[in-house]
Amino acid sequence: MLRQRVITALILAGALIATLVFAPYPAQAMLFSLVAAAGAWEWAALVGSKGVLSRVFYAAIILLLCGALWVSLSLNGADAALHARPWLAIAALLWSAMLVGLKYYSAGRGIWGHAWVRALMGWLMLTATWLAVTVCLTLINGPFVVFLLILTVASADIGAYFAGRHFGQHALAAEISPAKTWEGFWGGMLCVALLATLIWQNLPLSQLHLGWGSLMVLGLATAGASVVGDLTVSLLKREVGLKDSGSLLPGHGGLMDRLDSICGAAPVFALGLLLIGY
Repeated sequence: MLRQRVITALILAGALIATLVFAPYPAQAMLFSLVAAAGAWEWAALVGSKGVLSRVFYAAIILLLCGALWVSLSLNGADAALHARPWLAIAALLWSAMLVGLKYYSAGRGIWGHAWVRALMGWLMLTATWLAVTVCLTLINGPFVVFLLILTVASADIGAYFAGRHFGQHALAAEISPAKTWEGFWGGMLCVALLATLIWQNLPLSQLHLGWGSLMVLGLATAGASVVGDLTVSLLKREVGLKDSGSLLPGHGGLMDRLDSICGAAPVFALGLLLIGY
């Protein structure tokens, strides 16, 4: 199983790096929309769709939404980030509101039980993630910015795993994901804080007028949002009785099991970059 996980991870990392380094911007946006659609294919199981046609239909909606945003927000133009900012703000606000849903999970179970609610959440989350990643690609050193987003989420996840494994005692959200602990949460935050400091010291961010404090706040906010994304998908999987979102990634489970944290983090990261003047 470990060998399979490593092989899958290496293939994914290679595909990501190749896309970021060699593909032109429009092709990158298209490829990431296909990733979002693949995530939607799995998300259809959370909605209750079992037939191939219903899952294809659900995934196709994502492609239509991404295409509509590409045209309506002129994402291939010079002011793409400016046009997308209000939508990123709405996405970040919705993720903030989701904190209430997580805290009062038991009281709100009647809401999560509706298939149409879960369907709408999937479309919103995956489309907002695609929009945030696409906006990041339009910024200075866009491919590196997207890589930094993924590195931040991965650092939070790795830090949480090791801190939780060695020191975890207090459950973060026992009803939703019993394995997650507050010790793991703070371990992830510490890992991201170290990453932000390392990046600030070794990259010429001062030329972009980005201070250590701004980068630190951005990193911690992104890491916190990644936890919210992870717990949200865990909540929905628990609601429908699924352990994994799918089996598209050998050794890792489903694609959404890897995308859940990025879904929460991406809009916050992209909006934060714009707000601090990147």
